Amino acid sequence: MTNTQLTLVQIDNYGPWTVTPEPRREMDLQTLQSRLFADIAQFVGHRGGYAFFTRFDNMVAVTNGLDVDDHRLLQESTGNRYPVTVSLGLGVDPNPAVALERATERLQGAGSAQDGDRREVLAGTPLEHPDEERLSIAHFDVNDATEKYTDRLNEFDSFIQIEQGYATLMRYLREEHGGLSFFVGGDNIIAATPEMDAAAYRDAIDHVEEAVGVDLKVGVGRGTDAHDAGMAAKHALEECRHRGTAVELSDTTEVESE
Repeated sequence: MTNTQLTLVQIDNYGPWTVTPEPRREMDLQTLQSRLFADIAQFVGHRGGYAFFTRFDNMVAVTNGLDVDDHRLLQESTGNRYPVTVSLGLGVDPNPAVALERATERLQGAGSAQDGDRREVLAGTPLEHPDEERLSIAHFDVNDATEKYTDRLNEFDSFIQIEQGYATLMRYLREEHGGLSFFVGGDNIIAATPEMDAAAYRDAIDHVEEAVGVDLKVGVGRGTDAHDAGMAAKHALEECRHRGTAVELSDTTEVESE
């Protein structure tokens, strides 16, 4: 059984801030968002976690192994370096979607994202025994993306094809299994998933190909944190390439972490 700890990162009062005292330059906002995400990703990554930008004013992190002090330090570091603060909601569940729902409910219970009085809320309880828990990470990759898209189509049309595959997979895993999928650049998608067998992943891949014609493969790994699980998934994905298979499942007990 896997158990996923998710942290919802939400910028406090961001919407009103972007237009106060007058609308701010769009590229200044884009720069702030991208730098903030990079810093959060680095902070979480150094502690074995994964972070995903989603809508940038809201970010989702897989934080198995991060405790309350780690989360407080993230808030303190952000508040010291940026003109905005962040609130954090934590949720834990074998089903990643349920974990995120719990994290979201805790933040929503503390006040609106546009509440000027809500600042640096930390709501929720992390895993009690993170070293004894495991989570699952799936790393999807588009087959022959360079040949099919990058070297044949203009960049925007390539982007449309990849995004269609991502959107279809994202919805399918969320609705059928409670998995949460995130586009991470190029033709790569990383998902936090519940306990699923190879046939379930095969069904997801078949659904995407039938719906939008995008052909995927996936490597799946498990570990005590997102880094270990993700590295196992990367090795499993290499096995897909080596063997010509669509689905490979691995484990950090079998694959040495890098």
